[in-house]
Amino acid sequence: MNVVSSIRNADQGADEQPFEYVRTRIEQRLSRVGIIGLGYVGLPLAIAVARAGYDVIGCDIDPYKIAELQSGRSYIRHVAASEIAGLVAEKRFEATPDMARLREADAILICVPTPLTAHREPDLSCVVSTTEELAPHLRRGQLIVLESTTYPGTTREVMRPILSRTGLRSGVDYFLAYSPEREDPGNSLYSTAKIPKVIGGDGPLALDLARALYNQVVVKTVPVSSVETAEAVKLTENIFRAVNIALVNELKLVYEAMGIDVWEVIEAAKTKPFGFMPFYPGPGLGGHCLPIDPFYLTWKAREYGIATRFIELAGEINTSMPRHVVDRVAVALDARYGRGLKGANILVLGVAYKNDVEDTRESPAFRVIELLEQRGAIVEFHDPYVAVIPPTREHRELTGRCSVELSPVRLKRYAAILVCTDHHSVDYRMVLEHAPLVIDTRNVCAACAHEASKLVRA
Repeated sequence: MNVVSSIRNADQGADEQPFEYVRTRIEQRLSRVGIIGLGYVGLPLAIAVARAGYDVIGCDIDPYKIAELQSGRSYIRHVAASEIAGLVAEKRFEATPDMARLREADAILICVPTPLTAHREPDLSCVVSTTEELAPHLRRGQLIVLESTTYPGTTREVMRPILSRTGLRSGVDYFLAYSPEREDPGNSLYSTAKIPKVIGGDGPLALDLARALYNQVVVKTVPVSSVETAEAVKLTENIFRAVNIALVNELKLVYEAMGIDVWEVIEAAKTKPFGFMPFYPGPGLGGHCLPIDPFYLTWKAREYGIATRFIELAGEINTSMPRHVVDRVAVALDARYGRGLKGANILVLGVAYKNDVEDTRESPAFRVIELLEQRGAIVEFHDPYVAVIPPTREHRELTGRCSVELSPVRLKRYAAILVCTDHHSVDYRMVLEHAPLVIDTRNVCAACAHEASKLVRA
């Protein structure tokens, strides 16, 4: 059956009984699934859906991504090119910039960015524009699921009115749901299919359809009573982490002043088999979730006249950490050389937001570099996974800078090495052996006790 005939039959079947028609197709794996946004969330999801036996149409506005995927190549390190190539060859997955192709899909999963504005307010422009582009291609019998992290109310208050302008009714003609992404880039233990999926529907039929699809794809689905509850679940998960990281960052400052090693404290505390969960300090928060998601809730809470003081305080602590790190570098230089940052050659070791990935979204290393240079330092970086700093919304002057080699000869040239990301492939023993001074924000050099005189924790 060709694509035109398939769409015509889908329209006819959906016109008769939209819910029953699409549920049967999902259960029998006859459905095509569309995925909008092929980044760190959308691409692994597309592969998991295709593995589950569905044909997948991936949409993205980036022509580079489309060309790479259609050629069977991967632009994400932990996503195997061989798997993409196999799915493309089997015609189980195709990438396209053409949103009109989504009319072929019975289910459409939306994985687009939800950043903050310059005033740290929610920026839903990608969600809104994607929904507006999708609306002309909406047909009866389609399931639409938003996966992007957002504040409670987005799915029902922002997306549904746009889709319903078509004259189609949510819960009757089409079915709208929210299921927050839980992707952890580079985590081999918990891939997309191995992570339980929280789902909230705009009505019971939407919830039923979304569960029918995701039950085929992931290890377990967790239904909740509404889309707003599902949206709140995602924020709660990430706010929990952000607040606890802020706590240990503050404890680091306190214990540092007392001459106590916060890392030793945490290692000892986590031996308690109940009532304690270890979190670790660092140079600030990175990634698309933790630095951003708490502000989505604080913004929405103002609508109800509620001040989220605890969450906002945690945000202040975490965003202040890059400045604290730079201050520690300045103090360390003064103690060792009797000089400050001005004119000092500094190597930042790691600019990815977490170890062993190439993902630089919201990386605190970028803010650290900016602050160092504002105080007169001459900064270079080395990262085994980031050859060139990609374009960013807030650090445009860093775009295009290239990673330098890491060698004993080069290490000797710097006044200090600043460890911002603890990639496991870096030889930290070699770094400590040849660098005159190392400032470590991740405690990754703790095992090299024989070089303790060169080491400063920050």
